Amino acid sequence: MTYQLICGAEIHVELKTKSKMFCGCKNDPFHAGKPNIYTCPVCLGLPGGLPVPNKKAIEDTILLGLALNCTIPPVSHFDRKHYFYPDLPKGYQISQLSEPLCLGGYLDTSFGRVRLNHIHLEEDAAKMHHEVVGGKKVSLIDFNRSSVPLVEIVTEPDIKSPEMAKEFLKKLRDIIRALGISDCDMEKGGMRLEANISLSCDGSLPPYKVEVKNINSFRYFANSMEYEAKRQAKILEAGKIPVQETRGYRAITKSTASQRGKEGAADYRYMPDGDIPPLTISDQWVKEIKLRLPVLPSTQIERLLTLGIAENSANILIHDSSMMEYIDHVEKIAPEFVKKLANDLVNKKFDHNQIKPEQYVKQLQSSQSAKITDEGTLLPIIEKVLADNPTVVADYKAGKSNALGFFVGAVMKATAGKADAPTTNHLLRAKLEA
Repeated sequence: MTYQLICGAEIHVELKTKSKMFCGCKNDPFHAGKPNIYTCPVCLGLPGGLPVPNKKAIEDTILLGLALNCTIPPVSHFDRKHYFYPDLPKGYQISQLSEPLCLGGYLDTSFGRVRLNHIHLEEDAAKMHHEVVGGKKVSLIDFNRSSVPLVEIVTEPDIKSPEMAKEFLKKLRDIIRALGISDCDMEKGGMRLEANISLSCDGSLPPYKVEVKNINSFRYFANSMEYEAKRQAKILEAGKIPVQETRGYRAITKSTASQRGKEGAADYRYMPDGDIPPLTISDQWVKEIKLRLPVLPSTQIERLLTLGIAENSANILIHDSSMMEYIDHVEKIAPEFVKKLANDLVNKKFDHNQIKPEQYVKQLQSSQSAKITDEGTLLPIIEKVLADNPTVVADYKAGKSNALGFFVGAVMKATAGKADAPTTNHLLRAKLEA
């Protein structure tokens, strides 16, 4: 039987605000000099510590929602998500369930649209370190990460293939980076992925889903989909239904392994956080946040393509803000050089941090003015090149059009690169096809 792969994604992204989500401690877990230096009674979960929401983190989440076509509801509130683990000293995580900051939304890919269910804001847990101390295996806890603002983006089960997953996740990461709200450093845990995977024989949602955790690359996400598709197909073909469970991704074997039964919302005993009143989000506040929206990557690529820049070059350029600023500057003063500039930047033919755009344009203009465009000067050179290479002339006339490039190169060599390329091409064709 042929099965349809059905997958939804949960993407966790740490925001790079100056302070943590519910306290004034520094938010910089990746560069802390040592463990547990950015802590206080609130992020350590000590009795009496009262959380105060970080306004900037809320605004950054709404900004992401606007970039992803979400609806921003007028009221939102924080909930307590209860579970017991050493990295969560309070015994619950402050999160959102029934009234998140962003609802709906979507992101288009070349494979189709991926709809979003919602985007919510929560606090990150502390980081566990499993080590050997004094010959004994121990688990150490670093609370520098505890209560760091963490955005969770939850999609609908619209991802149908590993290729679609990779494109969606890359586009999402590029948007988040363009907004400037996170670096999405997956090696450090700044962006973490989870996949909810199932198979359907008719396209409808099946009565189960398998959650795969511990995914820290787009390739691993795709690998987990491929592995689960094969594993679940075998179970279905045997007349059974895969167990609804949480599994972990294993990079070495490109497989998944069972961890525990899949929890539902009821297992976490969600309840409104009594220490944090509901948030009122006015239209005026949303309008002010919307003013921060930059030009998004998809729009940037479309613009570069209209300038004649190749798509593969455009995809490289949009990830470097300094290169994009350089292109913007050159486009204003000499748009005819933008296509060449893009090629020079991508191929690193010069250091754009050392040469000002005006200098770059001046050098090109000077180079152009030094070109030999006079046909009377170029014709004798072209005639000599053709006379010296009768075999290549015969090849061209036999249909080997790439021989033209050989002649252009020979003329350039004879003129120390000063021959004007369009004029040279025109004269060569005229001579060869006479």
